[in-house]
Amino acid sequence: MEPIDIGLWVTGFMLVLVVLGMRVAFAAGLAGLVGLTWIFWAKFGYSPDKFVKAVTVSVKIAGQVPHSKVSSQALSLIPTFILIGYLAYYAGLTRALFEAAKRWIAWVPGGLAVSTVFATAGFAAVSGASVATSAVFARIAIPEMLEIGYNKRFAAGVVAAAGTLASLIPPSAILVIYAIIVEQDVGKLLLAGFIPGAFSAVVYVALIIGIALIFKNVGPPVRGFTWRQRFEALPGALPIIFVVVIIICFVYNPFGGDAWGTPTEGGALGAFVVFCMALWRGMKWAEFKSALLETAKLTVMIFTIIWGVLIYVRFLGFADLPGAFSDWITGLQMSPMVILICILLAYAVLGMFMDAIGMLLLTLPVVYPAVMALNGGESVAAADSAFGMSGTMCAIWFGILVVKMAEFCLITPPIGLNCFVVAGVRDDLSVQDVFRGVMPFFIADGVTIALLVAFPSIVLYLPMLAQ
Repeated sequence: MEPIDIGLWVTGFMLVLVVLGMRVAFAAGLAGLVGLTWIFWAKFGYSPDKFVKAVTVSVKIAGQVPHSKVSSQALSLIPTFILIGYLAYYAGLTRALFEAAKRWIAWVPGGLAVSTVFATAGFAAVSGASVATSAVFARIAIPEMLEIGYNKRFAAGVVAAAGTLASLIPPSAILVIYAIIVEQDVGKLLLAGFIPGAFSAVVYVALIIGIALIFKNVGPPVRGFTWRQRFEALPGALPIIFVVVIIICFVYNPFGGDAWGTPTEGGALGAFVVFCMALWRGMKWAEFKSALLETAKLTVMIFTIIWGVLIYVRFLGFADLPGAFSDWITGLQMSPMVILICILLAYAVLGMFMDAIGMLLLTLPVVYPAVMALNGGESVAAADSAFGMSGTMCAIWFGILVVKMAEFCLITPPIGLNCFVVAGVRDDLSVQDVFRGVMPFFIADGVTIALLVAFPSIVLYLPMLAQ
């Protein structure tokens, strides 16, 4: 049997394991180990003694791959960015940010929901995890919305959808993972997430205001705050803004010249600054301990997925499945843009059955080379490319698109992780309530993705300035 055939059979085996309920990390790791053994057994010859040799070689490869990749310095961004978010929450910075947004914005139709979106976007700028963002605002925003008469499903939907903004707005753990998989510049990818992330927030806000205007009882505005009360709320929100500015200036140096440090160092500096602010605000040992434990749990979950999937990815390399898929994609008699749209639609379907990080880790080793081949290759110039951009810019643009699709998958049934998190935090909400509440936001995400595809400059404006 040819390696490509083994690759297809083992990939099908892995998908069956995922559908049956096995965690992506373990399904991918097991499939990768089985696939490597199968390929080497076929290479050495199908005999019992050769099988032992094939297993030995496969286990060695499976053991070396995770360590060699996960020891990458770039991955240390993930725990530092997650720690920033949890320290900000336990220090009370998140509640202060929401209070400031409420006092300044809540007078518009659907005001508390709009305030939640903007506060979530602000928190996303210091937290790289969508799940953590949703959990935090489920505790802070939903009780206040319910208190003034919001529909509970709508309130839950707002928090679950707004939590996805942490996937795009830097610092983003998923963007870091994408950059490492496709071997692109982490700093440029994080920079590219700013405008699309803010744009997504604006589209959410427009949707909320529209719903509140049509259905008067869905999201009543909140009025009565004086200008003095509004200005009094600003100092509480300034620490988060200060941390964002520090990270941006440290990594991108807006004054010109070389950057002052790497994104990894910027994340560590941001975590240290938030830690100092938390101590200044009186954070207790129990709260600090909780922040460390929550960071460790989420980091271990992400790294476990990476470990398992990297074994599968190494198997794909031996099976040459990415090369075969690229050849098939480029051979289709369709325009590159139509093929790209079909790939994004496939992500929407796949996201119904897999978590966002696992989905990207499993598919990018195959899909990314195909998209780059469609554009004309890694080193193609903008003038000669299919999408009108260089290979580097195409990698950044496609990265933002697939991460936005990953955001979309965080709220799609039946696996939408953000919806499960919101329901888990609130005893008065079922998962079905949250899924119904997020349905209008599918439209908003569809509009955002369509505009990002049609107008790549939304994504590429800042990275091109940084060149």
